[in-house]
Amino acid sequence: MLEKFMDNYKLLIIVPIIVAIISFSSLAIFGIEPGVDLKGGTMAEITLNHDMNSNEIASLLQKSLHIEEVKIISNNNRHVTVEFSDSVDIGEFRKATESIGTVSSFNTVGPVLSEEAMGQVYWAILFAFIFMAITVLLVFKQIVPAFAVIISAFLDIVFAAGGMAVLKVPLSIASVGALLMLIGYSVDTDIMLTTRLLKRKNGTEVERATDAMKTGLTMSLAAIAAMAVLYIVTILTMPQARTLSEISIVLILGLIADILNTWFLNLGILRKFIDHQKDKKHKKKNKRNKVVS
Repeated sequence: MLEKFMDNYKLLIIVPIIVAIISFSSLAIFGIEPGVDLKGGTMAEITLNHDMNSNEIASLLQKSLHIEEVKIISNNNRHVTVEFSDSVDIGEFRKATESIGTVSSFNTVGPVLSEEAMGQVYWAILFAFIFMAITVLLVFKQIVPAFAVIISAFLDIVFAAGGMAVLKVPLSIASVGALLMLIGYSVDTDIMLTTRLLKRKNGTEVERATDAMKTGLTMSLAAIAAMAVLYIVTILTMPQARTLSEISIVLILGLIADILNTWFLNLGILRKFIDHQKDKKHKKKNKRNKVVS
């Protein structure tokens, strides 16, 4: 059963491609909103003296600070996170909120600094892929296996980014760090699969792929479970710790994508590549036999 499944290259490759198209569509439709640390503005956290709904808080801040738009990011257990598109003076903000609570954290980023940070994000992701591609090419010295590893890692990032767009997870320093971590994790599982299929010779291709799949899925599911626990605990008990929740949800999305792209796309490409190599050797052998005869 498993052998027939692995021999069906079209099914193995088509499923991740469909998921990738959906992810690209999500990015195009919803887009990813940059966080304050990348687009500029102000983000602050307030510990309320008493319960207030988000509309009351927004209305109070608009009147006190003379700001048209106030975005309430979260309002749980009297811990409120607010965001403004403009820079706000911390003294004015403390004065505006002294009647409802105390300011527990305050962060403001100017437009010049945010533009520079966004540029650094793009360069970080680009260089991560370039050095990954060079490393993979040096290890396997073959274009097709290296391409399979690289495209799988790229689609992991695309899927995670598409999920961020749908779930309204902002592009921040924290979420970018999680995306870079995904590149390393994806390469790890893809290289393990490629090494066992191409380098090892014991057993059949299906047996080696099955052995790699057991190890890889155990690693991925354990990591997903750990990140899911972190996300739930953060949301329920520490809603103000947005950095942890952003990292965990991005990693969960990327790890789910890695399961699809490693064990469908990469495996499908490698199986096709191995069969193609076998056919080439068989044809060469037949030519030699004809020449000898």
